[in-house]
Amino acid sequence: MQNSEVLQKIKNKFPDIVVEELPNALVIPKKALLDIARFLKNDMSFENCHCVTAVDRKDKLELVYHLYSTADHFMLTLKTMVPLDDLTVETVSLLWRSADWLEREVFDLFGIKFLGHPDLRRIMNPDEWTDFPLRKDFKSANLIVRPQSQGLKG
Repeated sequence: MQNSEVLQKIKNKFPDIVVEELPNALVIPKKALLDIARFLKNDMSFENCHCVTAVDRKDKLELVYHLYSTADHFMLTLKTMVPLDDLTVETVSLLWRSADWLEREVFDLFGIKFLGHPDLRRIMNPDEWTDFPLRKDFKSANLIVRPQSQGLKG
């Protein structure tokens, strides 16, 4: 299938999405993420979730998924906007196992909570942190300072 055919088939099924032809991206409503993800995996053969990340746009967070279909040799980017006053979105980790740790990383670094995630907890930063280091409002003064290790004696 040609790139334009893949994008058009998705657009026909979900007319509310915005198609960005470069780089094959779909901008989707947050509330439709799980339905669209399920369609892409089950009906369009996007069996691989390569990456989940976010971009701080100051007034909202842009949640970004990179999906791949080996059948069509097609990489697709899904984008959805997450407002700062509602940092929740449905998990896709039940569809793609690889999204489990990727969503945990986004939670840890940006503060987006993935509803229905099987193990949503920090993956890189200390559990006691309350800030999110990849957000533009993060201040390095919020870092927890720990004493330096003295190394092994003896």
